Amino acid sequence: MWVIWLEEILNKLEADGLRLIELHFSDLHGNIKSVTIPAKRATEALTKGIWFDGSSIEGFTRICESDMFLKPDRDTYAVLPWSNGEKARFICDVYTHQGKPFEGDPRGILKKMVEKGKSLGYEYMAGPEIEFFLFKSNGNGELVPHDSGGYFDFSPMDLASEIRKEIIYDLEKFGIEVEAGHHEVGKGQHEIDFRYGKAVETADRTLTLKYVTKSVALKYGLIANCMPKPIYKHAGSGMHVHQSFNDIKTGENLFYDEKDPYNLSGLAKHFVAGQLKHAKALSAVVSPTVNSYKRLVAGYEAPVYISWACTNRSALIRIPKILPGAKKAARCELRCPDPSANPYLAFSVMLAAGLDGIENKLTPPKPVEENIYHLEEATLAERNIERLPSSLIEAINELKKDKLILDSLGKHTSEMYLKAKEEEWLEYSMQITDWELKKYMNR
Repeated sequence: MWVIWLEEILNKLEADGLRLIELHFSDLHGNIKSVTIPAKRATEALTKGIWFDGSSIEGFTRICESDMFLKPDRDTYAVLPWSNGEKARFICDVYTHQGKPFEGDPRGILKKMVEKGKSLGYEYMAGPEIEFFLFKSNGNGELVPHDSGGYFDFSPMDLASEIRKEIIYDLEKFGIEVEAGHHEVGKGQHEIDFRYGKAVETADRTLTLKYVTKSVALKYGLIANCMPKPIYKHAGSGMHVHQSFNDIKTGENLFYDEKDPYNLSGLAKHFVAGQLKHAKALSAVVSPTVNSYKRLVAGYEAPVYISWACTNRSALIRIPKILPGAKKAARCELRCPDPSANPYLAFSVMLAAGLDGIENKLTPPKPVEENIYHLEEATLAERNIERLPSSLIEAINELKKDKLILDSLGKHTSEMYLKAKEEEWLEYSMQITDWELKKYMNR
């Protein structure tokens, strides 16, 4: 079987007339890293792996342990749409020089957590809604939104429509089935959604979408930006993640229960309870930057309070309504992640939290269907509705206290991650901003 698929891939490479292959992998923060090899080394790459220096990659190894290997995942093969048919890419897994999966490889961490779910009979399914901004230069060296559109705005001749169209076409060439693309609330803000799928494939697609979006934007002289909050007093960019479990044997959606008012099974409610329990620690991974917490403020549809509901979009976890009998559509939507997150690590900790709720049969609190932003502080306290961390350092401190989430990342990655984020916070804390100068200089 192995010989057959190898021959199929090599034949495809030859038939496509490729000259170069890009081997992609993710660093600690979800940035795409790449090694380019001649196509004639494809057999070596697919059978043995390609050596690279891991000590130069954020969150990987020390210089004394630097020899690492990239092993392409054959299912991620795609010809790069903008390469004139000369270059393909594979997404890779990272291995040590001893031939073992590297414990700090974000993709490997997610694979390991997914296998834990499978051992319990669950296939973790995920579908992110990825928002981003397109910026242009105003001629004075400043970046400004490229248009003045709003939610679902459309003009058949505008640049945004052309860019979204090209992004969708390019994603399809990567084998990614796009469900929708549209203008978002903010000026210059957009969203692309692709088909729900298995977690590792979905994380791969998320990384690919960012890559494609930035590449297409550059062709039009624009910059695609995935900052959670790039513009003061404007809507931020989220990455709401829809989640469910399929039965590993039958493929049926295990989150569905037609008798429940929300069509949500007991298993799904345990899953929700687990994510609510670990929400504060999850924040450090799914909302991973200083800028993330400038999005997570009241009044901009981003969640602030740890709660769940059906119709209430101010809740942290929302249960979308489904059509009668639409079993496959039953799911829960976690609304705090943003597109700056490493999708592999984000899905890993989200799954770990949900599985903890299932394994310990946790029960979620009563859903909160009112607009939580309008509730008094006394009411919040009475109903035990807690807040998410309001800064990166708060989230880091919550992560330090949550052994389950740390363990899901592994000792190596959790130590590297905390160190990197603490350094990020310290660097930010020492900055002197324009706001401070204007506010305090003449006092």
